[in-house]
Amino acid sequence: MADSVNPYQSPENASVPEERFTTQGGLTETMLLYLKGAAPWLKFLGILGFIGAAFMVLVGVVYIIIFLNISNISTFVDHELLYPFVQMAFGGQILALLLIAGVFTFIPALFTYRYGSKVHRYLKSGSNADLEAAFKNNKALWKFWGISSIVYLALGPITVIITVISAFSSFWF
Repeated sequence: MADSVNPYQSPENASVPEERFTTQGGLTETMLLYLKGAAPWLKFLGILGFIGAAFMVLVGVVYIIIFLNISNISTFVDHELLYPFVQMAFGGQILALLLIAGVFTFIPALFTYRYGSKVHRYLKSGSNADLEAAFKNNKALWKFWGISSIVYLALGPITVIITVISAFSSFWF
């Protein structure tokens, strides 16, 4: 019984060899498999981002059309109950936010799609220039998110301060 093999024992050798180089720029086969698996998802997410950005801009255009025709709508709205909500919903702030959100959705979608396309092109060509272009778009994507995060972190406290001041001023005036 001492010579029997324990089926629960971990293997002695690594399941993936540490160095399996290919002719494509010194990348291992495992790296190439990961890139090959990621490329279609990157392109897919880029396309979804384009659709989302287009949808936001389309909704913004619809708001413009409705906002320009607000005088026609206001005759059908009960002014006592719904007019403040109509003013808020069709105001310029909503339009501006939708257009800004569309731009902020389009930019990372563009970098993501380009990254996926360049990886896909690299896998076909093996050209280091294609791989460099892919990593350039990857860097641009993360740089965009880093700057956006800094702006968000800076605007967050400012928004809280303005909200508190507005709340207190509404009691005094």
